[in-house]
Amino acid sequence: QVQLVESGGGLVQAGGSLRLSCAASGLTATTYTVGWFRQAPGKEREFVGAIRMNRWRESNDYYADSVKGRFTISGDSAKNTVYLQMNSLKPEDTAVYYCAADDSFVVLYWDYVRYDYWGQGTQVTVSS
Repeated sequence: QVQLVESGGGLVQAGGSLRLSCAASGLTATTYTVGWFRQAPGKEREFVGAIRMNRWRESNDYYADSVKGRFTISGDSAKNTVYLQMNSLKPEDTAVYYCAADDSFVVLYWDYVRYDYWGQGTQVTVSS
């Protein structure tokens, strides 16, 4: 059974940084995909970024235009953890952030319905 546990959310001033972690257990596939999504009150769930990794520690990462150049996704295979480093945060980044995983090479990585497993979400609040 796959479980995802997120941590690292909090309150930060605009321009600040936060790093979210997504600790995964139970992912045994050779290749898997981890996506980050966010949802602000009254808005639909939004793609933030994704990383596709394999057992040989090769990876590719992808980002929404709204966060490109500010957010970075990385993975630590030894710790089964994926990180979302968020820099230059803006008030519009305020949302609940979710990590999602699928034990396959997800082609449509921006589409949240493609993921089978989800974390509980962590609140990120950016004050102006």
